[in-house]
Amino acid sequence: MAGAIVLINTDIGKESSVLEQLKALDSVECAYLLYGVYDIAVKVRTTDMATMDEVLLTEIRGLPGVRATLTLVVSKEFRRV
Repeated sequence: MAGAIVLINTDIGKESSVLEQLKALDSVECAYLLYGVYDIAVKVRTTDMATMDEVLLTEIRGLPGVRATLTLVVSKEFRRV
C-alpha cells in the first residue's frame, strides 16, 4: 500500500467545488476543508506508487480549480483503532 497527504491550493471561490470532486475519487480516504495557507487536505491511499503517481498527476492535479499541491508521502502509519 502507498499513502500520501496532499495539501491543495484552489482558485479563489473553488474550494467547495474541488472538495466535491475529490470525494468522488476512489483513492481519497478523507478530505478536509481548511482555513490557512492551504484550502484542502486529502488523505490518499493506493495499492502501489505507480498508481499513486497516476492519482496525483492526473486525477488530483487535473481537477478544475486546483491551483497547486504539496504532497507528503507516508513513510510509516499509526492508526488508533
